Amino acid sequence: MTSQHPVVFIVDDEPAVRDSLALLLGQEGVRVQTFENAESFLSAYQPDYIGCIILDVRMPGIDGLQLQEKLSQCNCIMPIIFLTGHGDIPTSVRAIKTGATDFLTKPITRAKLLAAIQSAFLENEKLIEANKHNKDALTRLASLTKREREVMMLAIQGYHNKEIASRLGISFRTVEIHRSNIMHKMGAINLLDLARIAYESGLSTEI
Repeated sequence: MTSQHPVVFIVDDEPAVRDSLALLLGQEGVRVQTFENAESFLSAYQPDYIGCIILDVRMPGIDGLQLQEKLSQCNCIMPIIFLTGHGDIPTSVRAIKTGATDFLTKPITRAKLLAAIQSAFLENEKLIEANKHNKDALTRLASLTKREREVMMLAIQGYHNKEIASRLGISFRTVEIHRSNIMHKMGAINLLDLARIAYESGLSTEI
């Protein structure tokens, strides 16, 4: 399934819960897909899914916390809302620490559930946009030559052109040319903007 519209993916082993949630959300115009267990969801899951996941904690086979961990390992950015009738403080703390956006208990009011979903949708939008920026930054970074990359790393560390030239054993004019090419290729308007793009690409971790 590929869609530009967010979907609520419900993973719960209780048919009555799945049906009631699907009906409630359908009445609100929210797109829904239901799964009876974690295994069926993992089999269907695609990286381009957008929306959020409503997940039960206790399920046969892979439980909710284990599914959360597996999705984290495959870099799934869809927010997870735990909805369970078996909530306790240690479990909720573990779920939130691992990245869940909410930990709700059954029964839940329509208003509270819809608010949690709306918040999760907004979070998913932000994460998608951040991923786009990161990929764009990586593409720009890949366009740099080895020397341009070296000059860039020194520049964003605060070294002046003369210092860069001395460190790399090249002329001041060559550094100027490299910096001009770097700014053009990276689409940066100034050094601060260049540092931001470098951070988004992960280059700053090499410094």
